[in-house]
Amino acid sequence: MTTPSTNSPGEDTAAGDAVAFDLADAAAEMRRVAENVRDDQLESPTPCSDWTVRDLAEHICGLTRVFAEAARHETPRDEPANTGLPESWQEELAAGLDSLVAAWREPEAWTGEADAGGVRMRSDEMAVVVLDELVLHGWDLARSTGQDFVASDADIAVCMEFASAMSTPETVESRDGLYGPVIEMTPDSSAFAKLLGLAGRNPSWP
Repeated sequence: MTTPSTNSPGEDTAAGDAVAFDLADAAAEMRRVAENVRDDQLESPTPCSDWTVRDLAEHICGLTRVFAEAARHETPRDEPANTGLPESWQEELAAGLDSLVAAWREPEAWTGEADAGGVRMRSDEMAVVVLDELVLHGWDLARSTGQDFVASDADIAVCMEFASAMSTPETVESRDGLYGPVIEMTPDSSAFAKLLGLAGRNPSWP
């Protein structure tokens, strides 16, 4: 996947620079939503095509671990696919989110390049992808289990910049596997609804 830079040309995040943003708010909201998912909802559909809540929860648990490893610049582990959702997934996810937030609070996490999911990119750009995944999949999980997901204005702004950059004619091929087709929102739609639309999600799903 090719992602556009979120920095100005020639700008990079150097060691010692302040961390651009924190993942704590999005992670806390993800944790709250996950804690309220009932076992009888695991086979329910989600806004993610062909994924059940179980599939989505397994994906979230995996990305939380993988992106924490990327922040620490660890070599990606080869693990078997489709290992299933652990019975104690909510507890494991809570611990994983704590590790994810802590890992991306280290300035070194934002330097150089990092690998995740077979993709290598600048670490500061990967941080944006991490936040985007937490916010959007947090909403996916909340929506499919009858809950609300509240994103901070700051997090929406960061994700909106990324989603807008991924919604140009030049980046349409890069959306495959990341976002669905853009859903147009009205001018008076909320900033969060506009973000969801850019990411190919219908705010009123289902």
